Amino acid sequence: MPERKRGHRLERWEVALVKAMLATKKYNDQDVLAYFTRPTRSINHRAISEIRSETKQKAVKAATAEQLNEFLSCWPDVDGETGLSLRGDELLVKSREAMIAAVHNFNAAGIHFRAEIFITTAMIGWTYLCHAWFKREGIDFRYKENGAVKLLKSGAEAYWELGKCLRNDKIPVSKAVRQNLELLLEIRHEIEHRSTNRIDDALGPLMQACCINFNDAIRSWFGVQFGLERRLPIALQFVTFDAAQATGLKSASTLPATIASTMDAFHESMTDDELKDPAFTYRVAFVPKVGSKASKSDTAIEFIKPDSEEAKAINAVLLKEVDKARYTATQVVEAMHAEGYPRFNQSQHTALWKELGAKDPAKGFGKAGDYQNTWVWFESWIARVRAHCQENAAKYIAAPTVS
Repeated sequence: MPERKRGHRLERWEVALVKAMLATKKYNDQDVLAYFTRPTRSINHRAISEIRSETKQKAVKAATAEQLNEFLSCWPDVDGETGLSLRGDELLVKSREAMIAAVHNFNAAGIHFRAEIFITTAMIGWTYLCHAWFKREGIDFRYKENGAVKLLKSGAEAYWELGKCLRNDKIPVSKAVRQNLELLLEIRHEIEHRSTNRIDDALGPLMQACCINFNDAIRSWFGVQFGLERRLPIALQFVTFDAAQATGLKSASTLPATIASTMDAFHESMTDDELKDPAFTYRVAFVPKVGSKASKSDTAIEFIKPDSEEAKAINAVLLKEVDKARYTATQVVEAMHAEGYPRFNQSQHTALWKELGAKDPAKGFGKAGDYQNTWVWFESWIARVRAHCQENAAKYIAAPTVS
């Protein structure tokens, strides 16, 4: 027998409507029951007979004739795709729509601040999803003050924000999922309080994991029929990328210092295994598929087993990309000499990196090397030094000799 989930009970507004329907003497218990059973909740017929006999819910007043007519005229007030009640399942409907909006906006052409829009909207989706789970499980997710529900200035009840929801030890989210959301929340705080430049590419793995985690959660908590995979198919691209384009994209995208420091501080508190968990950051490699002929069974995306020979071959390529070329200070200077700047020397190189603070790890120009902690430089620093030499060409190009 499948496990019966909690939350199979009528709410007060529904009890009021049941009483109004019974008062008309037009409906038997089974007829009434049909109006209040839905995919996310089935009601035992005993609940209707208990209301009729007033053995339970006696304190609830019956709805007015106008309220009953409004309910009946709108019934069934449901989402056509999922069958969710727009009123009874409001939190679940809102959570799905918020995440769908987050992904649609991120994928939309012409949007320049996609990551910011995605993160703020996705956090709303996750908040509603957590509230829907708490509600079904009978867990009060309202703030309390001196035993009473806390009210906002508007008079509305104060509900838990996402961070508070994630700290509840009953909600079924893994550590990696929680870490993913906690880091995105910290980045959202930076977005709210400071201006940011383009951060889309750098945060892609975090946002992709957030989407997959959300879909897994809504399917496991409420049912596979509420997953978003049918609503959000693969995104088509107008471009392909070669090595030169990839290098250009990386050099053009620099995280704001505030967000970079936030991410670095968060990563420092995590183990290597936690950082690699796909529920925290999700990365994939796209490899063009070439075949001799088309086939109806051919697909644009193919998943392969991690321990297969194909996966090993792909990982070999990815490791070459991740394992960046390293240069000593001497090699940087020699590279500039080879490019036609023979008067650029070690002292000028030292002065340049000190002026730019280039050994700050957050800038991504280099890192402490593997041997005696010697500093090594990456390609991004070579490009920056090259730009400096080009800007000061008269200083670093050798003067022509006079015969």
